Amino acid sequence: MSRKARRSTVRSRSYEAIAEYYDAEYESNQILDNDVPFMLQHLPKRSQSVLELCCGTGRAAIPIAQSGHRVVGVDYDANLLEIARRKRDSVGIEPRQLDLVRGNVLTLKLGKTFDFAFLIFNTFLNFTTADEQDQLLDAVVAHLKPRGRFWIDIFYPDLTILAAQHHAHFDSATFYVPSLDRSVHRVTEIERSADRPQVQRVTFHYTWASTDGRINREKIEFDMTWMFPRELERLLHRHGFFIEQMYGDYDGSAVTPESSRIIVLVKKG
Repeated sequence: MSRKARRSTVRSRSYEAIAEYYDAEYESNQILDNDVPFMLQHLPKRSQSVLELCCGTGRAAIPIAQSGHRVVGVDYDANLLEIARRKRDSVGIEPRQLDLVRGNVLTLKLGKTFDFAFLIFNTFLNFTTADEQDQLLDAVVAHLKPRGRFWIDIFYPDLTILAAQHHAHFDSATFYVPSLDRSVHRVTEIERSADRPQVQRVTFHYTWASTDGRINREKIEFDMTWMFPRELERLLHRHGFFIEQMYGDYDGSAVTPESSRIIVLVKKG
């Protein structure tokens, strides 16, 4: 290999998804094949007002709107929202059917309430402190109609992963990004925090080759927490929610220690 090919560039980002990668990166994730269809089965057939928090590129918001519901999607990342708008417009959904709003979900004040709210694909676990979780759930309560419903979908903690202090090469994947004509390899690194209980630092390491042979490297880092079912139940109850359903997977099975997910539908009191 030439010196030119061995040189690399490295860029680091805090938790902010690389917008151009996002859809391609998660395209083969089985969760994404199941979560939205599962939740749509539990929505009434008549049109509902739906709030999706941390909507990203519109992966869930678009099919929910296509099913006839009126959706507002909120995210803080302008680049992800721009992709969501392009996708929305390309399938002919009007902004009045799917409104995409840039905002901080912890301090959200939309001035309207909804029949349903969604926070899926483990996103709740990015809010790692009790204060952040309280702020988020307060915002959800404020934006739900009386007896409105809220969906949360997170992973069931894997004790084998939690037991190790450090995982250097976890969940590697290679994906192709059409907009950049680029194949990217990702390796996930997980390290348990030494001074913050129940928090892990997650790092996505990305590598790709430029057409001139240069090896490029980029990474994003963010913290995640984890929760067990009883812990989540008590947190939701404390904010005035009543649990209607709790599932351990998208097949509708009950939560057990062998479950892969904790999927909760709660009702505002």
